[in-house]
Amino acid sequence: MEKVEAVCVMARSSPFDKLLMVQCLKQQGHVVAVTGDRTYDAASLKEADIGLSMWIQGMEVSKESSDIVIMDDNFASVATVLMWGRCVYNNIQKFIQFHLTINFAGLCDDQLCSSSFSKLSPINSSSVIVGKLDHGHTWSSCTCHGKNKPMNS
Repeated sequence: MEKVEAVCVMARSSPFDKLLMVQCLKQQGHVVAVTGDRTYDAASLKEADIGLSMWIQGMEVSKESSDIVIMDDNFASVATVLMWGRCVYNNIQKFIQFHLTINFAGLCDDQLCSSSFSKLSPINSSSVIVGKLDHGHTWSSCTCHGKNKPMNS
């Protein structure tokens, strides 16, 4: 178990050794990525957090067991994918942070305005929240042919 921490790269090993190493690293809380292109790599590809296999030289079993299939069989593509994936992840974080900040500021503004100016406001802060959660669609009721029906406006 303690020798697993010292190993950075494992190559030309038996399928059992690969699987054992993946299981030990996962037990210690590591995120494990495994590459393989043969039938005997399928177990370790499935067990790993991220399994990478080759498209051209890889066997069908390894392609089905892996999470990511490298289409051009070039490991340099993995570095490019990681760079783009981190960029997308950072952009998603910034997007969420921006929208949470804007919604919180809007909520505080609505709460402040509704409590200080008028007690009989036609729209209150909870209505604003429901409208934002509904992705911009607000539900209202209208009289259509003498019947009250909910209508999506």
